[in-house]
Amino acid sequence: MDNNVFPKDFLWGGATAANQIEGAFDEDGRGLATSDFARLVSKQERDTEGKFDEHVPHNASSSEMVADMKANPDSWHLPKRWGIDFYHTYKEDIALLAEMGFKVFRMSISWSRIFPNGDDKQPNELGLAFYDKVFDECHKHGIEPMVTLSHFDTPLHLAEEYGGFLSRHTVDAFVHYAQTVIARYQSKVKYWLTFNEINNVLSNPFTSSGVILGGAKKVSDGNPYLGHWQEKFQAVHNQMVASALTVQLAHRINPNLRVGNMLCRLENYAESTKPEDQLQVLFEDHFNWFFTDVQANGEYPYYMKRFFKENHINVEFAPGDKEALLEGTVDFITISYYMTYVMRYRGEPVPKPTGRLVSDIKNPNLELSAWGWPIDPIGFRITLNHIYDRYHLPIFISENGLGAVDQLESDGRIIDDYRIDYMRKHVEQMREAIKDGVDVFGYAWWGPIDLVSSGTSEMTKRYGMIYVDQDDYGQGTGERKRKKSFYYYKKVIQSNGAELDNDIKY
Repeated sequence: MDNNVFPKDFLWGGATAANQIEGAFDEDGRGLATSDFARLVSKQERDTEGKFDEHVPHNASSSEMVADMKANPDSWHLPKRWGIDFYHTYKEDIALLAEMGFKVFRMSISWSRIFPNGDDKQPNELGLAFYDKVFDECHKHGIEPMVTLSHFDTPLHLAEEYGGFLSRHTVDAFVHYAQTVIARYQSKVKYWLTFNEINNVLSNPFTSSGVILGGAKKVSDGNPYLGHWQEKFQAVHNQMVASALTVQLAHRINPNLRVGNMLCRLENYAESTKPEDQLQVLFEDHFNWFFTDVQANGEYPYYMKRFFKENHINVEFAPGDKEALLEGTVDFITISYYMTYVMRYRGEPVPKPTGRLVSDIKNPNLELSAWGWPIDPIGFRITLNHIYDRYHLPIFISENGLGAVDQLESDGRIIDDYRIDYMRKHVEQMREAIKDGVDVFGYAWWGPIDLVSSGTSEMTKRYGMIYVDQDDYGQGTGERKRKKSFYYYKKVIQSNGAELDNDIKY
């Protein structure tokens, strides 16, 4: 490999999720999913700078809330139910991705579109046929689909009747679902991911695991995402077992298939040189690495034992779980990377995860996005090296991107140089990581077409290089427009990452 360029077969592309783009939540036999109960956070719930408060639960957090949303859907704003109508516009949208030169399109299958209740005996043929058409359209344009089996949309029936992944019933249902779609699409999809950002269970167990905790538990520091450790770690154990069983069945179905995990990577810096702050970084890293340690190494790491013991957590292993985890390790690692975090010792000798999306401590050396997320391209290189140091497995960047407010010029153009600058700096550091010797085989920009935000269900926070004329309430023409970044990314892909200057004539 030339040290100045990316591997010649590097997979450039973008990533989406079914629950954020498809819409058609009640068409062609699809059942309800947890994502259909993700609400738009009102302006009154934003902080003084107009940003969304990360401590406000954005998704249904109690059985009462779910029941009210079911009974009175018009009283809530539930944007994931309409998405950006990809269900009906997939041909147009995939053609735009192909025009940019995409080599890979990371997407997800809506579990409840295949099995409306999650545990039906027979799949919904209309749902299966839809994804056949999507995959065929991708291949028609030379795009390799990479499919996430569960991306924050557990079937609601499994959440309400079985507690989601708290139950082994849901494990069995997931494996049956995975068996069905992998067997169906084995000739069309080579790369599979099991659970999106599996560590998200610590902050959002409802959408990620189908676990309804009965409301946010109040804790001493006022963070509603902490607590409920027993339920959360039991649910994620069951998900990791389901993932391991899926890896095994995929290899049985077709030895050429490759199955990866997906981790929201949280790279941490110490606030100071105090040993205590360095210790807190170690604690936080352990809680982030834990999920991938199990999925890549096949066993629980030593460092979780003390946390489990001193917090009275008893993760129940069913017969065969240990063997399943050991035999079902992933073929490659995928991560989302958006920002880095600053840690200060919390005065606790026993590690406990912070549980927040954005660090309370701001890094004075970094600029912030409009949503208060630190922009740290060098942290990207650092984390890629850390991952490869730890696992020595190929890495795919399954999400990286910048959420911003886009303004249309009087002539309809969107000049998003801020997005281009973000991409350029991160691709430069990814290139440096590859020169370091890290095995990175692909890069997917998050939300290459504007989509409904995962955490806040808004359209105002846009990631795309393709603009969608739609507001937070689903109003608009739905027209797609190419932003300046569309042409920039096209140049990056055509040059295989060699040409990163922003000299686009737009």
